[in-house]
Formats: sequence, structure tokens, C-alpha cells
Amino acid sequence: MTTERKDFFKLGDNFVTVLGDDVKLGQQAPEFTSAAQDWKPVNVLAESKGKVAILCAVPSIDTDTCDRETRRFNEEAAKLSDDIIVWTISTDFPFAQKRWCGAAGIDKVKVVSDVLEAEMGLKYGLLVRERRYLRRAVFIVDRTGKLTYVAYMPNNGTEPNYDEVIEAAKKTLG
Repeated sequence: MTTERKDFFKLGDNFVTVLGDDVKLGQQAPEFTSAAQDWKPVNVLAESKGKVAILCAVPSIDTDTCDRETRRFNEEAAKLSDDIIVWTISTDFPFAQKRWCGAAGIDKVKVVSDVLEAEMGLKYGLLVRERRYLRRAVFIVDRTGKLTYVAYMPNNGTEPNYDEVIEAAKKTLG
């Protein structure tokens, strides 16, 4: 049974229902399958095996805050070791992600969709029932699959601390 939480996360002035439980630092990162831009299934953690993965959950890459975040992580990813993979996961349709990534020149961040099963949304405590999109969060998964960084944003308009995320990923890399 999926946990429903209604008293801590707001869209505007109203509390919304968030489905799933938050993940915790040090636990094994839950496996999830998303859709690639060609609709093929992608197990994000399996694709990242042996590397450090930065997982950026966003509501929609086609909004101002998500646009800025994805572009910034794309710039940062270009400077990182090949042993660090940056993923952006949203509930946008894959064809919309493909169009947006092409127009924005996103070539270092891997962008996938949680639209079909909302598997990441449910397993990481991110799915906003009323909108069926994700609340903003960033996670870092080490080479063994453990969560070494967990940051849930207080609202969807708050961007992550980019410098902190990048430094945590580098530290996780060793």
C-alpha cells in the first residue's frame, strides 16, 4: 500500500497529497524504470552501475525553474568525470523531452520520463497526486547503489544548491 501524506508540501497556498515515503541517506536507492525519449524502458540505476549517479527529479522540464536546473546541471556535467552521470527525471512525455532537449542543447544530462508508471515518484516519495508530477528533489547514488545525498526541496520553485550537489558527487566518487 502506498503512503499518502497531505500536510507538509504545498502548491501555492494549498497542501497537496504526496504519494510514497521519502528515501533516507545511507539506504539502498530504490530501483525504478523510466521511459527514454524513444519510449524504451530504462532502468536508471542499472544504466549507472559502477558510476556515481546524480538523480534530479523535476515536475516538468518545460517550466522556468526546471529549465534553469536542467541547463545548469548540463553545464556542470560537461566538467565532471565520466564516472558521474547526471539524470533528470520528470513526468513530461518523452517526445516533449526530446523536443525540449534538442531546443535547449542538452547533451550531457540524460533526461527520462516517469510518466508511464510514476515508479520513481512512488518509490522516492515524490509523486504529487493532484498534478501527477514530481516534487523537486536531488539524490546522489554511489557506485554500490547507496544514497549518499538526499535533498527534497521545500517547494517546486526552489532550486537545488548546485555547488553542494556537485561537491557531494565528487566526494562520493572518491
